[in-house]
Amino acid sequence: MIMTQRRTIQRLTISAMLLAISVIFGFFKIPLSQVSEIRLQFLPIAVEGMLFGPMYGGILGGLSDILCYIVRPTGAFFPGFTLSAIIQGVIYGLILKKDQSFKRIIAAQALDTIIVSLILNPVWLMMLYGNGLIPIFTGRIVKVIIMFPINTILLTAIVRPASGFAKAHLT
Repeated sequence: MIMTQRRTIQRLTISAMLLAISVIFGFFKIPLSQVSEIRLQFLPIAVEGMLFGPMYGGILGGLSDILCYIVRPTGAFFPGFTLSAIIQGVIYGLILKKDQSFKRIIAAQALDTIIVSLILNPVWLMMLYGNGLIPIFTGRIVKVIIMFPINTILLTAIVRPASGFAKAHLT
């Protein structure tokens, strides 16, 4: 009973810290165009998914998106981006929960890039701004080509130490 409570408290504390980090990372973005920007908000979401699984990764992703909007709104709230953040957390949780090998990190980043960055987010941007899907998509391709290796390196640099921490302190 006490061990279960301790693990629940640890999970809640770590999740709260990762949520706070994700919201703070949400403040910092590098705009590339009107519909494309560089963000690091995915890193704590990926760690949450890796540590606690896809359900918790999805919850943290959704909460992070909503809290970022509440704390610092930029335009109208659009639930499509919240759905993208949830799916992002689920992807990282499904792929990285049991194994954090470099192949799995690349696979997780590739799925996130394809599903969220190249499919869902362009659709949301098209719905929001009324632009055609093809111009939005082609504008994002350059960003994705540049950011994929950078995000993969960042993810590797964060996930592996977090995994080691979890094995040492959460078992």
